[in-house]
Formats: sequence, structure tokens, C-alpha cells
Amino acid sequence: MKFFALMKKEFHRFFHDPRLIITMLLPGIIIFLLYGILGEALNSEKEARQYHVYLSGNSAVTAVISEAAQKNGDSVEWMSIDDREAAKDAVHDGKATAVLVFSENFDATEGGNVDIFYNASDETSAAFYSLATSVLNVYRVRFTVTSESLLNDEVVGMQILCSILPLLIVAFVFSACMSLTLESVAGEKERGTLSTILVTSAKRSHIALGKIVPLACISMLGALSSFLGTALSMPKLMGLSLNMLGAYGFWNYFFILLLIVSFVPLIVSLIAVVSTYSKSVKEASAYTGMLMIFSIILTLVATFVPALGDWTVAIPVLNAVVAMQGLLAGALPVWQSLVSVGVNLAFTAILVFCMTMMLSDERIMFGK
Repeated sequence: MKFFALMKKEFHRFFHDPRLIITMLLPGIIIFLLYGILGEALNSEKEARQYHVYLSGNSAVTAVISEAAQKNGDSVEWMSIDDREAAKDAVHDGKATAVLVFSENFDATEGGNVDIFYNASDETSAAFYSLATSVLNVYRVRFTVTSESLLNDEVVGMQILCSILPLLIVAFVFSACMSLTLESVAGEKERGTLSTILVTSAKRSHIALGKIVPLACISMLGALSSFLGTALSMPKLMGLSLNMLGAYGFWNYFFILLLIVSFVPLIVSLIAVVSTYSKSVKEASAYTGMLMIFSIILTLVATFVPALGDWTVAIPVLNAVVAMQGLLAGALPVWQSLVSVGVNLAFTAILVFCMTMMLSDERIMFGK
């Protein structure tokens, strides 16, 4: 009977504690929502590609490639080659999709050779290369393909940075904020020192700001240090030249810094609210761990799903990640960056207000 009594006690403790229920069910809900968004983005109707291909030599396979492209909703424009090197330079610079060179009498001879020059760092060029080789494999049994990727090292470096840096920045910021905020808020609440502050005449809003502002400043130093260390070491790690950092202008770096400055207080405020609600540091760590996973998943979605849309500016953290990716890709999305900064600061103000209300609630602060 004692066994069943113990089981009943544990079930009662779980089903009568909303915190435990949320901790158990929230990961599945988050995964469902994010995978739903990811699926919608991946399965949405893609834009039609237009392939601009330089052609040398004659072959009926070009008509087959054009037909295969049309089935995918794409189109191919064939252009004659006057200067092969100039054509290759156009592919390298992104002004053309590819260069296709057939050997003489390719269709009449048993064997043959096809030279394909494309740019693997360009999505459209890489897609055409995949289409052309798949058609050639069906069209001819015996032939030789000589391919050369005309990589633009600067573009490759930008692609690497914009795919990895935002993820690392979010992870570094969350780690820095967690290590400081949990102990400062949940730790003081667990030890009872926060209760001592609450019985003084200090305003609840002053207490909330007195926690968030210095924690945000300290966390920002750690985030900026991590960002600089990563940005300077990443090109060398990937075998790229540090000179590629000069491809970015002053305003690119300025807006990246502004975005970091905007979402560090947001994350500090979010963790502070969770810590204020939690009964202990251990409980707060469980909640903030889920928040960190959620933020990293958002970053991964932004990394692997191109062109999410302008609606991302309304989503905290995700808006900063998308804007940083644009800046690291060499663009200058000014309005997107400024709106993202404004949205993050607005959510920070809302969270500060929530923390102020929670500090005034005896049920949350004293468990009554």
C-alpha cells in the first residue's frame, strides 16, 4: 500500500504543478510549431530560375536540357561564345550561369567530351550543373564530363560567415546571459536576499531595471568579445584570407553591432523574467535551457531556409539573425535592421514591465 501511496504522491506533485507540466510538454509543442513553419517554407512555391548559359558546339542535348528546365518551371537562354575566358569570367562574377562546351560531332561520335564551367557558390549555377549532368547521364551512355567550378572566394567566405556567425553569436549571448542572470535573480530569490530588497521602499520597477541594466551591460561585453574573436578567426579556420573582412563596409559592421546591442538586453530580460517566476536556480536553468534551444532552432531555420520573408522583423531574435545574415552576405538591409532593433527594444520594455509586476506578486515571490 505504501508503494501505491508513493506513486499517488508523485503523480499528484506532477499534475498539480503547472511548471512541471510546461517543462514536459513545451519541447514537443515548440518542435511541432517550428517544423510546421519549416515545412511551409520548404514546400512553398519556388521562384522560377532563369539560366543564362554560354554554349560552344552543337548537340541535341541542349533541347533536352531546355525541356527538363521547363518542366521544373525554369527557362534556359543559350548564348554563343565569342571569348571563352570572358565567358568564364562572367560565370565567376555571377553575370552568367554556366559555360557548356561540346566536343566536335558530339552526337555523331560514340564517345564525346563536355566541358562545364559553373560557380558552385551560386545557387542558380549549381542547380544548372546538377540539371545538365543528370540530363547528360540519361542522354548519352558513353561520354566524358570535365567540370570546373569557378568559385568566387569572397562570396564563399561571406556565405560561410552568414551561415555560422549568427548561430554562434546567439549561443554565446545566451551562455553569457544565463551564467550571470540565473545567479543574480533566481539565486537571490532562492537564498532569500531578494525578499530583503523587496521589503525596502525601493520601487519594483527600479529593482527590475537595477538587475537588467548592469547584467545586460556585462553580458554585452562577453557577447562582443565572442563576436570579435569568432569573426577574426573564422576566415583563417576555413582557409580564407582575412582580407575578405575588408569586403564589408563601415555600415555593415555598425548595424551588426547595433543588432547585438538590441537583443542582448532582450535575452537578459527574458531570462530574468523566467528566473523571477522560478522557485530555484535549478528550475530556472531548465526553462532557460529550453529557451536557448528554441533560439538556436530559430537560427538554424533562418540559416537553411532562404528568403523567409519580411515578416521575420516581427519575431524577436529571429529578426536580428536574418538581418545579420543579410549584412554578412554583403547587403545593407537598413530598414530591416532598424525595425529589428526597434522590435527587440520594445519586447525588452514589455519584459521589464512583466518582471516589475511579478516582483509585486506575493504568490510568485513568496509562494503564497
